Amino acid sequence: MKPPNHPMDRSGGRACGPAAVVAAVVTAVTAVAVGLAMPAQAASTLKASAEAKGRYFGTALTRGDLGISAEVNLAAAQFDMVTPGNEMKWDATESSRGSFNFGSGDQIVSFAQSHGMRVRGHTLVWHNQLPSWVSSLPLNQVQSAMENHITNEATHYKGKVYSWDVVNEPYNEDGTLRQDVFYKAMGADYIANALRAAHAADPNAKLYINDYNIEGTNAKSNALYSLAQSLVSRGVPLHGIGFESHFIVGQVPSSLQANMQRFANLGLDVAITELDDRIPMPADSSELQQQGTDYGKVVSACMAVSRCVGVSQWGVDDGHTWIPGTFPGYGAPMMWDSGYQPKPAYTAALNALDSGPGTSPSPTPPVSPSPSVSPSPTPPVSPSPWVSPSPTPPVTGSCSATLTTVNSWPGGFQSEVTVRAGGSAVDGWTVKWTWPGGQTFSSLWNGTQSVSGSSVTVRNAAYNGSIAAGASTTFGFTANGTAATPTLTCTSP
Repeated sequence: MKPPNHPMDRSGGRACGPAAVVAAVVTAVTAVAVGLAMPAQAASTLKASAEAKGRYFGTALTRGDLGISAEVNLAAAQFDMVTPGNEMKWDATESSRGSFNFGSGDQIVSFAQSHGMRVRGHTLVWHNQLPSWVSSLPLNQVQSAMENHITNEATHYKGKVYSWDVVNEPYNEDGTLRQDVFYKAMGADYIANALRAAHAADPNAKLYINDYNIEGTNAKSNALYSLAQSLVSRGVPLHGIGFESHFIVGQVPSSLQANMQRFANLGLDVAITELDDRIPMPADSSELQQQGTDYGKVVSACMAVSRCVGVSQWGVDDGHTWIPGTFPGYGAPMMWDSGYQPKPAYTAALNALDSGPGTSPSPTPPVSPSPSVSPSPTPPVSPSPWVSPSPTPPVTGSCSATLTTVNSWPGGFQSEVTVRAGGSAVDGWTVKWTWPGGQTFSSLWNGTQSVSGSSVTVRNAAYNGSIAAGASTTFGFTANGTAATPTLTCTSP
């Protein structure tokens, strides 16, 4: 059984207790930091062990957590990567259109920098924690609003973040894309548009798609795998996949390692981004031991995949976690209890790091797959409509245009058109066709359209008119009516 869908990632902060309690807690934290009262095999820190193997071990913190000295002292002692829990999400950074506030995120970044920790930016495009003004926009304004948001935030943090979760949780459990405002405005290509905008704003940041319930091989992870194949083959700047890993004790999927490996075989980094392992409360000793086994399995899986760059726990200790408020009856999901004492999960994670292979992941993942990429060890996934199995047709004339239907439903469909230059570069292109059965556009992206009856003309947008010889670009659209594949013509001035 997979964990149910989780809502907003709201980390709960709690105030400190009386001074005597705080003093005792700080003493416990100091003991953990220097490795006292720990088993001999765990006399180090997560970050030191991870760094020795070319990886990181991170945590998530909120602005409220920064005021809890025992918690942040433990975080600084054990972790070398920080993910802001809420402070970089859209509702926190652009609550009203065009008005940006990065103050809370800057506090997380400042904390990380002062403790030699890197930052995972989280997140630029997500259907949750989204201001109402975005969902209320006319659909023809959504793309510009999204790209403006990405550009402003990624530019602000340029050089300060290791990576961005550019698109967060785009899939339903059945492998279909969520019908959020971004999908309604741009179709599935909103993901490529978001990645391109983030890369333009910060070319050195690693760009991820992040989701949950994709840890094992299932309909959701298969759909994401097919999308990743398509994005990589098209040269879209996707660098990694984030596996959130919100588990229930005893339910880590056996296919986790093989599943991560097939994404790595595309030339992508993979990461465990939001690890927790919740237990039905009250937790007994056998469940805590099983939780340790689970943490060990997850870390070992990452260590066995050379492109797994690291693991991040979604929080620090059991006293400051989102789990009880979201999953009533569950708790204790972290490696430290509410008194900041290490649990079996901590020892298991540290042992898995220490015993894992030392192959360092590639620091600069390629945008396009290498011809030497080995085949996936998992069974082949049925090709997505996004991935055309047909060979590239030859170009006759200055350019060619090929239409592929990527999705259809009663009364409508979505298509993508690939425009490819011939033997010479083109500077501007025009694609024309005639609808065969009364079809009409509902939206179009990466181009400009004009329609006269059933005759359609699509011209390049301002940013994708120049195509090198033999190279290509794409535009896409959603339309009303029955899916059709008309004959397309392409011309260039």
